[in-house]
Amino acid sequence: MTTLKDTDYLTCNVDTFGVANLSLNRPDKHNAFNAQVIEQLIESINSLAQRSDVRCLVLRGNGKHFSAGADLGWMQSMVGKSEQENQQDASRLAQLMRCLDNFPHPTLAVVHGCAFGGALGLICCCDVAIADHSALFCLSEVKLGLVPATIGPYVKRAIGARQSRRYMLTAERFGANKAVEIGLIHEAVEASELEKTVTEMVNQWQLNSPAALTQTKALIRECDSQALDDALIEYTSQLIAKVRVSEQGQEGLKAFFDKRPPNWAMGGRK
Repeated sequence: MTTLKDTDYLTCNVDTFGVANLSLNRPDKHNAFNAQVIEQLIESINSLAQRSDVRCLVLRGNGKHFSAGADLGWMQSMVGKSEQENQQDASRLAQLMRCLDNFPHPTLAVVHGCAFGGALGLICCCDVAIADHSALFCLSEVKLGLVPATIGPYVKRAIGARQSRRYMLTAERFGANKAVEIGLIHEAVEASELEKTVTEMVNQWQLNSPAALTQTKALIRECDSQALDDALIEYTSQLIAKVRVSEQGQEGLKAFFDKRPPNWAMGGRK
């Protein structure tokens, strides 16, 4: 395992299977964001995206909770700033969401305890999200006279406009089963089964071509942002043609017919 340089508010390591474990580490503040946390997350995520040994990213929170969202002390400090200064500050949170959403490898949010406010943005920017049954969720911004603006596009994409209207406007708390029902997370399990579920998901990814996973994520983004028109059809046909003649594309097909694992498949974590 390679332990990367931990920051004041994050822990990070990459194990021998290429799993990057990135954990919010501000448990005394319930892993709430402030400007420093946001900058450290951006730097860590971008750094991991450039590493050739990383195959997936697992995002967690240390302590009792995943994250309480924005640090209210930080938010209070911004009240005395100008609108321009507030916009510059908010743009960094928006940049964090974008760089996590665009991470080139599969991402998994592992949720326990509370996930409030901006924390739901992190969850919705991950490809897969799981939680233990006792987790609680809340889009709490309107109770504070605020708006879930920077996370809004990602939350709305995950749960749809109808559910967004309810949960963004009521700021009500809801549990893991409801989070599954509305599409916020994929699966809720007992706390004792959470790590087993993480391992099973990671092992599924490690059986697949790293290049194909990256290209498939790009394909999903492209399909999500474009109309189903001639340009998108052309993009998809060019993509599959490129992949078929790629090294990993040829290795995958050859391995299938040779009845052997492809050279990228890993045995998986236990």
